[in-house]
Amino acid sequence: MRIGLYVGDQSGLESQIGQARAAAEHGLASAFFNQVLAWDPVTVAALAGAAVPGIELGTGIVQTYPRHPISLAGQALTVAVATGNRFTLGVGPSHKQFIEGVYGLSYDRPAQHTREYLTALRTELSGAGHVHVPGAQPPPVLLSALGPVMLRIAGELADGTVTVWATPATIADHIRPRIDAVATDSRVVAAVMMSVTTRPDAVRDEVAGMLGFASDFPSYRTLLDHQGQRNVAETIVAGDEDTVAAAVHAYAEAGATDVLFSLVGDDAEKARTLKLAGELASSR
Repeated sequence: MRIGLYVGDQSGLESQIGQARAAAEHGLASAFFNQVLAWDPVTVAALAGAAVPGIELGTGIVQTYPRHPISLAGQALTVAVATGNRFTLGVGPSHKQFIEGVYGLSYDRPAQHTREYLTALRTELSGAGHVHVPGAQPPPVLLSALGPVMLRIAGELADGTVTVWATPATIADHIRPRIDAVATDSRVVAAVMMSVTTRPDAVRDEVAGMLGFASDFPSYRTLLDHQGQRNVAETIVAGDEDTVAAAVHAYAEAGATDVLFSLVGDDAEKARTLKLAGELASSR
């Protein structure tokens, strides 16, 4: 199993590139950049590629509804060249609250939209469509998927899935079996909030205050109910080094091919957590 870093989009540009650099310096395999409404993760990955050698750079995820697949394919292939073909494109339909509430677009039939979008995107990335970028290798494509239909699409049309909030048990009994039913060798990339800390309850309370609203997004609500949890903050792995290391081992045993550390807590706790991530990566 590979260990990487999940870089949120709430920090400045130099901070995000610095986090990717720190991931490489600690021996991690990858750095993935997120999109909500601020930084463009594909552009950030390209800039990080110029500054940080050696590691995979990915998006987790790019929202599909606002971007035409031909345009995204051209951008992704450009970034593939710029990063020496170290780029992985994570995409997903996002949530109705963003697509309709912010962009003013219809969120009708997201599964059908995703299937059609991935079909067009993969055609363009392969060079069989309108987009041709010399020197580019088609980047791997990951799909954000939690429900049965989306997991099937991830297995059929993508190279795997990138998940958030999923526990090891959910990966073992729900995500891995459903994607494996239609594909072989699919990646299951689990982004997990982690904190090496002496105050786990306080860290969870802090995250609940910042991100608790996401608990009511329908796909997340279904996942949390499946896991017997009320709030996304309950999915945080927090405690001493042994606690966090045991959780990483549990994700590997459950079938995750990658764990992305999403660092939470104060600066000292984040530094301790990143240090542990590097130690775990070097031991694998």
